Amino acid sequence: MTTRRKLVAFIAACAAAPLFALAQPAGKIPRIALVHPTVSLADMQGSKPADRLTQEFVERLRQLGYVEGRSISIERRSAEGQPERLPALMKDLVDLRMDVIVTLGSAVRVARRATSTIPIVGLLDDPIAAGVTANLARPTQNVTGVTFTSGPALLGKSLQFLKEVAPRSRRVAVFDFKYVDANATPFVHQRRQAAEAAARELGLTLVAVGVNSGDDLDQAFALIDRAGVDAVMDITSTVTYVHRHRIIDFAAQRRLPAIYVCRECVDEGGLMSYMSGSGGSERLAEYVDKLLKGARPADLPFEQPSKYELAINLKTAAQLGLTIPQSLLLVAEVIR
Repeated sequence: MTTRRKLVAFIAACAAAPLFALAQPAGKIPRIALVHPTVSLADMQGSKPADRLTQEFVERLRQLGYVEGRSISIERRSAEGQPERLPALMKDLVDLRMDVIVTLGSAVRVARRATSTIPIVGLLDDPIAAGVTANLARPTQNVTGVTFTSGPALLGKSLQFLKEVAPRSRRVAVFDFKYVDANATPFVHQRRQAAEAAARELGLTLVAVGVNSGDDLDQAFALIDRAGVDAVMDITSTVTYVHRHRIIDFAAQRRLPAIYVCRECVDEGGLMSYMSGSGGSERLAEYVDKLLKGARPADLPFEQPSKYELAINLKTAAQLGLTIPQSLLLVAEVIR
């Protein structure tokens, strides 16, 4: 009986152990690649990274029991706002035989082009439009993850909030409206159509401001000045995120109300942001955990956000001479 109990205990212990440990050679720990298309690589480093997404991702892995350097290895990479660097970065990681690649935005599609075998966990807008799956409920390729909007319709809500805050607005400059990125073109096309439809319903005219690099911003600002716009909407691309401080400063100097999909923009002086609720980066870590324990991407549906968050900077509103409607103050996170 003693021998039998020992055997049962041994089998139970094996069943409880992480499946990746059973698959890994002795002494080998799983290697995760975390690739960011925009932030400084220096901001991704350390046990408490300056980059919010990296920090939340690393902390969630820690909560799940992973100790970096002991039970998991994280290779951090960044294109630092230069999307043309992404293919080489992904090829390097594929050659290093990562166990999982974690990335976001248009970099997800670049990763998918680089490998059809290494599981990819992505944070992106529309996986179907990006061509990385044909089915959100049951991923059809080696990519799964989290979406940060429920599609282009989010832009309509952003324009509505902008109109409520600045009701006299008639012409809205839209950064990234003609952004040319071969890795994001399908979604950009859908996004343009959604924004135009929402604008028509609100009686707004959109002024397209194409920005393909930081060098284009001065020309974009000049276009906005000539067009006589009343407000700004930043859809946020790799370029506009990296150069967000210049856009925020420009809007302040021209006294233009602006709405962003980047919460950091509001913390840094922008007027408003509207985006999916927090938690996406933590969910990326949870997907990694499941993959390392034996799940396949096809077993893990893309998760769509169930709530969105409006943030408003009251100091910026006061500087612009705007009175925020009480209806918005009741639902927004207010930055004073």
